Amino acid sequence: MSLSTICAAIQDVERRMGESQLAFGHGCADAFDEAVWLVACAIDIAADRIDPESDAPLDSHEQAQIENLLESRMTDRTPLAYLVGEAWLQGRRFLCDQRALVPRSPIAEWLACGLAPWIQEDLPPDSILDLCTGGGSLAILAAQAFPGAQVTASDISRPALDLAAENCALFELEERLSIVHGSLWEPLEGRTFDLIICNPPYVDSLAMSALPVEWRHEPTIGLAGDLGIANSRDGLGLIRLILAGAAEHLTERGLLVLEIGHQAAALEAAFPRLPLVWLPVAAGDQMIVLLERSALLALACAPGRPLTLS
Repeated sequence: MSLSTICAAIQDVERRMGESQLAFGHGCADAFDEAVWLVACAIDIAADRIDPESDAPLDSHEQAQIENLLESRMTDRTPLAYLVGEAWLQGRRFLCDQRALVPRSPIAEWLACGLAPWIQEDLPPDSILDLCTGGGSLAILAAQAFPGAQVTASDISRPALDLAAENCALFELEERLSIVHGSLWEPLEGRTFDLIICNPPYVDSLAMSALPVEWRHEPTIGLAGDLGIANSRDGLGLIRLILAGAAEHLTERGLLVLEIGHQAAALEAAFPRLPLVWLPVAAGDQMIVLLERSALLALACAPGRPLTLS
């Protein structure tokens, strides 16, 4: 084991993470990226400013900090974001803890380019809803992407919304970003939006039972797509409710941008006549779907019973 320099420490942490067969995906794709992040946090350097090839020496205190953080990561298999209290998405640092999922939605990639060409630069949205906002990362990125818009962040989880409020304050967006508590469309009656973005729970029951330990540290309510939905096991329980109610909450020019992860085949099978527009992202070509209001109006989908989880 060598933690004598930044470069040596990163190499050693990467090796030990690999040997421990940790699962990645909470902000880092592999052991190297997470090792860089872990060392940066342990020695109090911003993750976007550390030089992985630096031969700068580390003192005994810094080495001990790295060792302690690595041991926690390997022993409990807790996502690093929860251990260090932060997560990075599209170059922004968000506060992060177990009140909400670790921010990682690829919808962020499309917000970074202003959802062009679906949203024209001379006609940006005036109102945006981030449904199932969790810790608020997408709502904040949307507010930054469209500085003239009023943004609403909604979720069923009060603890998640408390975290979202803290992130909203961190980015000083209190005047343009409002937080609403409730189950899906219930607290939004009568309101319409030019853009609705949503990263809902969509993991099916079989996949939930096979999740790596790291994912089990996250709130189940943010992952399981059928939680609280009777007779639904395909992970689309909540998505059905979202699609059923979206049209009445969109303006005439409104768009719904929905993350469905690896559920493309299930979505296409459940809604064979729905004109899905896929928005490719780095992780895959069929993980984000865009729907116009006209397509949702034509959807013959009976709404289910509203959730009552708290």
